[in-house]
Amino acid sequence: QVQLVESGGGLVQAGGSLRLSCAASGSIFSINTMAWYRQAPGEQRELVARFTRTGSTNYADSVKGRFTISRDNAKNTVYLQMNSLKPEDTAIYYCYAEVIRTDGWYNGPSWGQGTQVTVSS
Repeated sequence: QVQLVESGGGLVQAGGSLRLSCAASGSIFSINTMAWYRQAPGEQRELVARFTRTGSTNYADSVKGRFTISRDNAKNTVYLQMNSLKPEDTAIYYCYAEVIRTDGWYNGPSWGQGTQVTVSS
């Protein structure tokens, strides 16, 4: 079994900052891509930022220059530093990971339970 647990969400004023963390645990051999997605009310889930095992990163155009994704492979943890937050960043943020289990099998897309980020104007 693989679990992803997010933390760090909350309420912040526009222009403020938050740092999200997501720790993966369980029968983990390795993790390929780790990423953050978000879903606002009435909207589809969208990719915010992605960090591959080789070190490549991708960002949604709407967060480029404001958000930074990083990861600690030793801790199986991914972070999202969010600066200059805007009301339109309000959403539930979900952690995503592509986990290879200790039995050698791909675990399938793994998701956290989500953490609420609310940005007030």
